[in-house]
Amino acid sequence: MFRFSSPTLLMAGRLALGSAEATALRVFLRSTTASLDLRRSAGGNASASVPRGSIKTEADLPEITLPTMLFRLIFKGYYNHMHELQLYEKQLYGPMYKVRNGSTQAISLNSVELLEELMRKDDKFPCRGDMTTWTEYRDMRDLGYGPVTEEGEKWYKLRSVLNKRMLHPKDAVQYENVVNEVVTDFIKRICHLRKMSSTGDLVPNMSNELYRFSLEGISTILFETRIGCLEDQIPAETQNFIDSIVQMFNYTLPVSLLPKWTRNYLPFWRRYISSWDGIFRFACKLIDRKMEDIQMCLDAGQEVAGDYLSYLLSNTNMSKKDVYGSLSELLLGGVDTTSNTMMWALYLLSQDPKAQDTLYQEVKSIIKGDKIPTAEDINSMPYLKAVIKETLRMYPVVPMNVRLLSENDVIIGGHFFPKKTTFIMHHYAISHDETIFPEPRVFKPERWLRDGRERPRPFGSIPFGFGVRGCVGKRIAQLEMHLALARIMKLFEVKLDPKVGEVKVLSRSVLAADRTVNFHFLVR
Repeated sequence: MFRFSSPTLLMAGRLALGSAEATALRVFLRSTTASLDLRRSAGGNASASVPRGSIKTEADLPEITLPTMLFRLIFKGYYNHMHELQLYEKQLYGPMYKVRNGSTQAISLNSVELLEELMRKDDKFPCRGDMTTWTEYRDMRDLGYGPVTEEGEKWYKLRSVLNKRMLHPKDAVQYENVVNEVVTDFIKRICHLRKMSSTGDLVPNMSNELYRFSLEGISTILFETRIGCLEDQIPAETQNFIDSIVQMFNYTLPVSLLPKWTRNYLPFWRRYISSWDGIFRFACKLIDRKMEDIQMCLDAGQEVAGDYLSYLLSNTNMSKKDVYGSLSELLLGGVDTTSNTMMWALYLLSQDPKAQDTLYQEVKSIIKGDKIPTAEDINSMPYLKAVIKETLRMYPVVPMNVRLLSENDVIIGGHFFPKKTTFIMHHYAISHDETIFPEPRVFKPERWLRDGRERPRPFGSIPFGFGVRGCVGKRIAQLEMHLALARIMKLFEVKLDPKVGEVKVLSRSVLAADRTVNFHFLVR
C-alpha cells in the first residue's frame, strides 16, 4: 500500500571509508574470523563464510558522481524515466555501485541476491531513510508521526498497534462488505460514464476514475465514512482534499532539493505547507467526528461499534495526536497502490485478449449469475491473483526504496559496510532481470501459478516490501484490487481506445502512464 521512498534518496548516503571505518573493518574481520567455524557449523549466512582476504570495501565499487547523475537526468532525458535509468546503470556498473554527492554516498543494489541478503540482515527497527520534508511539517504544526515518518522503537510500537485489524489475512476479510459496497458504486459510475460517451461504451481518463475509487475505498475503511469520490459531483471539501494530496506530492521533490534559504523567495515551500494543511484539516475533521460519535455512545452506556478508526480510538492507548498522524499517512499510502496497479492491469489485459479471456472464464466459473464475489471466492481464482502479481512485477508501485542500516556493520555481496550505510534498492531493475523473469517486458501471469512449474524467486518482486517494515495495508490493497477486477471482468470486455496509441511509462512518485488512457467497456 505504501509507495513512499525518500525524495532525496539519491543524495542520501554515507561518508567515504576513512580511518574510523577502516578500524571498524579490522575489528569486524577479527570477530568474523574468530566465529567463522561456529557460524558455518550452525548454517550461518553467506557473508560469515566469505574468506577474510576476499572481503572488499565500498572503495572497491564503481562510482557515480552527482554531475554524472544530473547529466543523465537532464540531458539524457532520464528525469521522467528513472526506472529505465536503473536498467541502464546496471548494464554499465553491474549489480552494486555507489552514488556520491560530495562527502555523502549511497550504495545501489540491482540484483535479487544482494536484495535478499540485505533484507535478511535488516535491523530490528528498519530505517526507511530521510523523510525530513515530511517530519518538518509535523514538527511545525505539532502533529504526531505515523508509520512512514516514525523510526526506531517508537515506530515498532506504533506498527504493532496499526497492524492489528489490518495486516493479517483474516483481518482484511472483515472489510469485505465495505469494499464491495464501494466497488458496486464504482461499477455504477462506469455504467454512467459509458452512457454519457458518444459511443455508448467509452470511459475516459481511467486513471482519474480509479484514483477516485481507491480514495473512496481506503477512506471508507480508515475513517468509517463515505467521502463522495464516486458521486457525479464531488463534495467541495473532498475535492479540496484531493487537490491537496496532488499538490503535496508535486512539491515534495523541489522542496527536498532546494536549499532552505530559498523558502523565503520561492513559492514551493509555502505551497507545500498549504497542501499538508489541507490534508490534515480534512483527515482531522473526520477523526474528530468519529470521536464525538464514540463519546456519545460511551455517555449513553452503549457499546462502541465500528471498524478500524473505532478500534484505534477506543481500544488502544494512542493519543489523538498520533491517530491524526497515523491515519493521514495510511490514507496517503493507500491510494496509488490500488489505482495505478488497476490501471496497468486493465491496460495489459486490453493488450492481451487471450489473457483477458482466461481471466474472464475463471471469474465466470466461480461467480455465478448476479452473485457478488467474496474474499473466499477470490481464493478460488489463482489466475486473478497472478494477473495482479504480474502487473506489480512489471509496474512496481515503488520502483526503488531505501534502507539505512544503523545498528551493525554488515557484509553485502562480499563488501564490508559500516553501520549507518544507506542502500538504494532498485526494485524495477530486479523485477525486469531476464535471468529471473524470462522475457521480462512480456505480460505472463502464468509465471505465478502453482501448477507444477518453477516459480520466480520470492525476492524478485516484492511490491509490498519484506519483513516488519512491509506494507501495513497489503491485505486491504489486495482485497480491493481482486474484488474490483473480478467484478469488472465478469461484466465487461475491456478494450483500449485506439485513439490513445501506445502507452508508455513515466517515473513520477509512481510509475504512471505518459498520457490519458481511455477504455471501451463492452458489456458481455
